[in-house]
Amino acid sequence: MASPATIALILVLLHSLRIGAQEIKSARLLDLVIRDYTFKSYTKNFRTGKLHKINLPSNLSGIHVDTVRLRCGSLRRYGATIKEFELGAGTYAHPCSKRILIIRQSLGSNWSSLYYSNYELSGYELISPVLGLLAYNIGAAAELRIQAGMKPITIDFSGAAASEGIIPLCARFEEDGKVSLWRQPRANVCVATRQGHFGVVVESPLMPLRRRASKWRIAVGGAIGAGLGVFLLSLLAIAVLVKAKKKARMEEMERRAYEEEALQVSMVGHVRAVTASGTRTMPTIHHHDSRPPPHRPFNS
Repeated sequence: MASPATIALILVLLHSLRIGAQEIKSARLLDLVIRDYTFKSYTKNFRTGKLHKINLPSNLSGIHVDTVRLRCGSLRRYGATIKEFELGAGTYAHPCSKRILIIRQSLGSNWSSLYYSNYELSGYELISPVLGLLAYNIGAAAELRIQAGMKPITIDFSGAAASEGIIPLCARFEEDGKVSLWRQPRANVCVATRQGHFGVVVESPLMPLRRRASKWRIAVGGAIGAGLGVFLLSLLAIAVLVKAKKKARMEEMERRAYEEEALQVSMVGHVRAVTASGTRTMPTIHHHDSRPPPHRPFNS
C-alpha cells in the first residue's frame, strides 16, 4: 500500500499535467504550476543545502526556477543564500517538522507582466523581473510561512536601473491582490519580513505629464475665464454709462424745451434779454357814459 507522501506526490503530478495544457492567466495558478513541476523534478538524491535548477516546459519559457532543500534547524541557526534572496540567521519556517523545500522564481519580463493583470499597478511600471520566494513541506507539498528573525530578508535587484531623478520603490504583491510599496533602504536592494513575490517599480513617466497638462489647462482655463469675466463686466459698465448719459441728455433736452417754451429771448441792442411771452392777460378798456349828468336847478 502506498504511503500518504507517495499518494500526495502522485496527485501533485496529475495536477501538474492537468494544468500544464491550460492557459495561465493568474499569478496564483502560475505558482501552483511551478510548484508541481518542482516536486516532479525533486528526488531524494537532492543534496540538502545545494541549489538545484528546475527545468520547465516550453510553454513556461522565460521563467527561471531554483530550489533548495533545507533543515528547519539549520535555516534558523545559519540562514541561507538563495540567488537574489539573503535569509539571515534567525529566519524560520512555520509550521516545519524537519525539512522544507524552498523555491526561488524569476519570472522574467514576459511573465512578470502577468502581475499587471492581477494587481492594481496603474501609475507605475516594473523595471525588474518579479522574484518569488516560496517554501513547502516536502512530505505534503503544503505551503509554509517563512518569517525573518532579527534581520530582514534582503533581495538583490542589481539589474533594475531607474532613470536619473526617478526614485525606485520596492513592491510586494500580496495574496489578496493588493500591492505594498516602500522605499529601498539602499540602491537596488529591497527588504522583507516574510516570503512572497517582489519587484521594483517606478512612477510611470506619463503620470507627471498628465498632471502638468492638467495644471496647464486649469491655468489657461482660469485666465480665459477671468478675462471673459472682465470683458463682460466692462460691457455692463459701458452699457450703464451710456444709458445714464442718454438719460441725462434727454432730461437736459426736455428742460431746455420747457424753458424755451416759457421764455422768449429778444435782442435789445447788443444785449440778449429774456422777455415774457404774450400770453399774459391783456388790459381791457371799460366804456362809461360820457354824457354829463342832467342839470338840476340850484335852489337858493
